[in-house]
Amino acid sequence: MRVLFVHQNFPGQYRHVAPALAARPGTEVVALGINPAPALPGVRHLRYAVAGRSSPGIHPLAANFETATLRAEAAARAALALKAEGFVPDVICGHSGWGETLFLKDVWPQARLLTFAEFYYSASGADSGFDPEFPAPEDDAFRTRARNAGQLVAFEASDRLVSPTAWQASRIPAAFRDRISVIHDGINTDLLRPDPGARITLGRDRLSLGARDEIVTFVNRNLEPYRGYHSFMRALPEILRRRPKARAVIVGGSDTSYGARPPAGRTWREIFLDEVRPELDLSRVHFVGKIPYRDYVDLLRVSAVHVYLTYPFVLSWSMLEAMALGACIVGSATPPVEEVIRHGENGLLVDFFSGTQIAEAVVSVLSDPGAVAPLRAAARQTALAYDLKRVCLPAHLRLIEAVAAGGG
Repeated sequence: MRVLFVHQNFPGQYRHVAPALAARPGTEVVALGINPAPALPGVRHLRYAVAGRSSPGIHPLAANFETATLRAEAAARAALALKAEGFVPDVICGHSGWGETLFLKDVWPQARLLTFAEFYYSASGADSGFDPEFPAPEDDAFRTRARNAGQLVAFEASDRLVSPTAWQASRIPAAFRDRISVIHDGINTDLLRPDPGARITLGRDRLSLGARDEIVTFVNRNLEPYRGYHSFMRALPEILRRRPKARAVIVGGSDTSYGARPPAGRTWREIFLDEVRPELDLSRVHFVGKIPYRDYVDLLRVSAVHVYLTYPFVLSWSMLEAMALGACIVGSATPPVEEVIRHGENGLLVDFFSGTQIAEAVVSVLSDPGAVAPLRAAARQTALAYDLKRVCLPAHLRLIEAVAAGGG
């Protein structure tokens, strides 16, 4: 079997799937991507460049599709070069979000296309317009519909789609839902195990923390409203006031991953810190930036309570990883968090916008660690359903084999 992976940031979601396939006798695996990445065993990784830029003065509602088309053409030309070498894939696995998969079926009409459908945008019911503090522009519905144009073309060309959560899959237009499989990317629950004896030393002040300390953790790729940073910061003064021994350790960068950028010269991190700065004991608030994965894992191991907040959007790996590590989760009552966390059974759910609810839930956990021990154990058991080696990776491999064989 020959398999082609296409992802601008390869390996992305294919980090485990691609080498697992490459390890199988008789399987050839090639990957196309734009950005550099470490080599994966058995995978031939080819990089290509996007030629040209968006047209000056193009209508703003058409700009996204033009960008997708530029990326699609670049990927297709790289595919044509592979075809000239004699490479003909049985199945192509690609991410639809940036346009790369648009023309691949035109290069290899006989190949089967399995598309990773991560998120389909809509003007209501998801992230757009969710937060009244950041109202959508008047023409947001137009922008959102136009933004999906590339994905719709990609879905139409696809033989099968795969999405990581049932809620994310439910956002796909009804015309394509009979093609969707729901399979999460998977987390390594063998590596991500609780350790009551864990300790971690963080920051320039060499702060040493252990599982018996009152550590409140908050983790984002970047600290921004989409992932509830503003709601967390507004809850933090009350948490620290009521728990004088508690410390907050906040992981994440100062850039913007999703949504609107902050005013020029500012970061969301500093904007919402400044809002509550007079009310905080900053000696107990630790911004540690982006940290090595091993430190991140140990931090979650010593966490007394982990706060995960998000707009209705893509579910972060970090929430499931924290659950696998036995953390007590205080999560926002938003999809797809509600798909995983059942209030009072394997975590606590709170109103995304309510600093009072967030603070109350965190304080309740810190006040009686023994009472939430069952929640921690149940969180770990829930995470096992998303285990990489035993559940998700085998399911992905079965799907790829079925699609290559003409089914799925």
